[in-house]
Amino acid sequence: MEVDWAGSTTFIIDRDTGEKVKVYIFVATLPCSQLSYAEASLSMDLSAWITCHNHAYSYFGGSTQILIPDNLKTGVTRNTSRELILNPTYREMAEHYGTVVMPARVSAPKDKPSVEGSVGVISTWIIAALRNSHCFSLEELNREVHEKLEEFNRRPFTRKPGSRLSAFEEEEKFALAPLPKHSYKQSSWRDAKVRPDYHISVESMFYSVPYEYINCQVAVRLTEQLVEVYFNEMRITSHKRLIGRFGQLSTNRDHMPDNHKLYIDQTPENAKDWADEIGPNTLKVIDFLLGTAQTERLALQSIFTLKKLERRYSKYEIERACKMVVSITNRPTVKGIQSILSNNKKSDAEQELKRKTETANNHYGFMRGAAYYGGADKDE
Repeated sequence: MEVDWAGSTTFIIDRDTGEKVKVYIFVATLPCSQLSYAEASLSMDLSAWITCHNHAYSYFGGSTQILIPDNLKTGVTRNTSRELILNPTYREMAEHYGTVVMPARVSAPKDKPSVEGSVGVISTWIIAALRNSHCFSLEELNREVHEKLEEFNRRPFTRKPGSRLSAFEEEEKFALAPLPKHSYKQSSWRDAKVRPDYHISVESMFYSVPYEYINCQVAVRLTEQLVEVYFNEMRITSHKRLIGRFGQLSTNRDHMPDNHKLYIDQTPENAKDWADEIGPNTLKVIDFLLGTAQTERLALQSIFTLKKLERRYSKYEIERACKMVVSITNRPTVKGIQSILSNNKKSDAEQELKRKTETANNHYGFMRGAAYYGGADKDE
């Protein structure tokens, strides 16, 4: 399939201002039968380029093995004798339809003569025929274009029997590959750097990635509904695309370091469940913190600090410290519990050392004197 934009343009009329708005015509042609497809578009950007390809494949009822575009920047990033670099979205679209993109050489129109010829004919047959039409929307103009396109494809050949449509059905339709179940959904690509908070910024929205990739450069694929993140061509995560006000976050819990998971899981219910497992005095402390803090978030921060003590102290030690602080004051604090735990740890260590010393002394103190053996002490 050979594709190009027609050199001539047409227009639609703005209902409010009466101004003529320029419209471009996309043309696709199958070289064997010369069957063509045409579509009007308000721009020649990547989105319009991909949309017109989707509609062309749908019109022909199948995809071709080879796709020959011009070297326009929307499809081809670089085309030299040594390398060919396609726009990532265009390459992805070609892969979706199972076709190979072979751009025409620069300044070599004979590489796609069919579409070059069709562009000229369509410019006369369709664009010129619509010059006196007054369409007020793109949909209305495309209906006119498609009517003229049907006439063009059914128009009899001048030098052989049949038409473009009959030649296609007899000679070319069988060679087309079946279309995928769904048409290609357009995507765009961009680069991003993973921030220290393991999120990337995409159009002022923030999406998490596994924290191991902090400070790494990643590739981001955007579709209408999805955001996919790739590192070294391997997909590492995906998110539903956020819409609406700027600054929204989409955070996957599995992307967090363990200490962040512990913090983010904090709720009053979880805090009480944890305290209930430790003991009744710990639960009293938690209830007091939740009931007296200025905000729930401040209370949960204090409880989070208390829960982290479980890394250094046993549940028994935490419950004992809470029991002691509750017996001392009616306004227990996490700092007070930390002090008691530290003092208890030191006191327990001293008692353990004393116990070991006494045990050692007792072990070596059972010595029989001389009297036991019938002798006399020297001082006697």
